[in-house]
Amino acid sequence: MNELEVISLKRIMLTILISSMLFVNCLPSITYSKELKNVINKGPKIAFIDYSVNNKAKTSTTIKFLKNIVSNNVSQTNLSTKEYNWYFQPRSDNTPPDGPKETKQFISKYGCYYLGDTSKKILYLTFDEGYEAGYTAPILDVLKKHNIKAAFFVVKPYITSNPELIKRMVSDGHLVCNHSNHHPSMASIKDEEKFKKELSDVEEAFENITQKKMAMYFRPPMGKYSELSLQYTKNYGYKTIFWSFAYMDWIKEKQPSHEVAKKRILQRTHNGGIMLLHAVSKTNAEILDDLITEWESQGYVLKSLDELPTKQ
Repeated sequence: MNELEVISLKRIMLTILISSMLFVNCLPSITYSKELKNVINKGPKIAFIDYSVNNKAKTSTTIKFLKNIVSNNVSQTNLSTKEYNWYFQPRSDNTPPDGPKETKQFISKYGCYYLGDTSKKILYLTFDEGYEAGYTAPILDVLKKHNIKAAFFVVKPYITSNPELIKRMVSDGHLVCNHSNHHPSMASIKDEEKFKKELSDVEEAFENITQKKMAMYFRPPMGKYSELSLQYTKNYGYKTIFWSFAYMDWIKEKQPSHEVAKKRILQRTHNGGIMLLHAVSKTNAEILDDLITEWESQGYVLKSLDELPTKQ
């Protein structure tokens, strides 16, 4: 058998192998590489990776081939990079809101939460920290008074600028979570290594100050995401935390009154709510004690993100 016949035969055998594995569903995710298409479609003159007709290369050739066509992850190059903005459809009857309709079909695949346990009167209190406005310490005082464990999503500059507050969050039992280094749209970062660096830089800063590992929860800055960014987040071991309540509380010059803020928050409180408040808000800091007291009087229990229900 000449070299041309050997290569032709092996092409046929590889095609049969792939078809068989697809048939028995042995491979949960298969990616056809450019090289494989060349081998099958363009004939023996196209080399496949290190393909060799030398018998001694059979083992390494098979391994390299399978590495190229089999992925433990979803075929990431085929995932959409379209940017979406997280939102919820608010209700004023204390029932859980719906999330974005346009991403409902894939959001659940990637370890994302915007609601917790909706069968019980449970809330999960979270704060976003982009910079310090002088209200985090009073917020921590109120949380300690009520023995509430919250989650603080922080950027790297916040950690490096406020090490004592970070240490206090940890010592008080709160979760300090990842909100990225530079606060970009994560959907805009197509390269996975650059994406991971946005998260790992925050982890490193946190560990340098606390000598502890960061909680593996990530909130996409500005709520911007793509299907690819959600996959990258999951690949890196994080759960994505969106929210089922937020309101316009982050503009320092346009703070809502106590009455307006409490009415808005309480009207939209619901079972399993992941509540997003900004710690730069003077109003939030001043109403938090009354707010938690009212939640508790209505039978709500505030729990940690570590107590979120497990995704199937």
